[in-house]
Amino acid sequence: MDYETPQFFRVMQYANQADRDVVDMVSGSPDWEPPESLREGLVEYARADPEQFQYPPSVGLTDLREEIAGRRGVDREQVIITNGAGEANHLAMSAGFERFPGSEILLVDPTYPYYAGRASLLGADTRYVPASGDGVPDTETVRECVREKTSVIVVNSPNNPLGVTYGEETKAALVDIAETYDALLVSDEVYDHFDYSGSFTSALAFDSPNRVVTNSFSKSLAITGWRVGYAVFPDRQGPRGDLFEDARTRHMLTNVTGSRPAQAAVLHALRETGPAYYEAVRERLRDRITVFTDTLGELGATYTDPEGAFYVMARFPEFPGTFENIELLVDGAGVAGMPGEAFGESRSDWIRFALVSPRVETAADRLAGFL
Repeated sequence: MDYETPQFFRVMQYANQADRDVVDMVSGSPDWEPPESLREGLVEYARADPEQFQYPPSVGLTDLREEIAGRRGVDREQVIITNGAGEANHLAMSAGFERFPGSEILLVDPTYPYYAGRASLLGADTRYVPASGDGVPDTETVRECVREKTSVIVVNSPNNPLGVTYGEETKAALVDIAETYDALLVSDEVYDHFDYSGSFTSALAFDSPNRVVTNSFSKSLAITGWRVGYAVFPDRQGPRGDLFEDARTRHMLTNVTGSRPAQAAVLHALRETGPAYYEAVRERLRDRITVFTDTLGELGATYTDPEGAFYVMARFPEFPGTFENIELLVDGAGVAGMPGEAFGESRSDWIRFALVSPRVETAADRLAGFL
């Protein structure tokens, strides 16, 4: 698979050029309202003194870093505010690749394509460990795949594209593997608010100089366009304090800093938004999952039943998840999904659907009529 070319845009461009109505189930952009407190925070910021419109600290607003640190149980000095989780992942992967021995980045197959794209951008050798039948990587298999040349291990839970959630035992084992083989575990936890199983465990539960956790507010606050994310690095006074310094320098040289109004509004939303907002969103997604997977079952498809995130992967009889078949699906059914082959080899005949659309029931009906 060509991971150097963004595959999402290939599918979205085809769907946008279709001569019929198409339900977008490609992108993971939430379709629901952000919390009202977010809008309030932005309005409040707009009325601030002009001095508040100037550069914030490069590593992010101090109060926002403090808020995140308090929620995640870490020191504020470990937190860098980034341009979304995408930059957070890039900073973590590049710092790990440069600072840890070896020339290889290990990914779980299927994988979010941008991880593989970043590995290619860094000039790393990429190795894949297939997920087990339930979608969670078998940690003994991971241990067998890691070798001296492995510098970074990237995992994502709750997971895109499979929707599985890694529990405490799995995360503990992954941290142990990173420490044992002197590699860096990069744990992308951007879907942590979308855990339906109650089994999600953050890698921050384990104090280690060999792990970085990345996250953002793009999904949890429904603001993918605001680009406010963060990375939590190991203790700056510990043996891997250099990871933070490397990331801060790269972040500063690339971005100078992040958006001050976006950070200020996010801070206000975090302080003022209660758990009811997040639970209502999860309930909405649970309903969509039920509607969509019920139809998949009626079609005789094999499919994942998400424990987290908002994606479903499905394998249809005699209709593998190739780019060509995705185009047939767009033209014939008016539904756009992502081909499994975009995520790796192990689920290349599957199709991934994002359930962040109010038209999930329409998409399910169209699939039933077409397939």
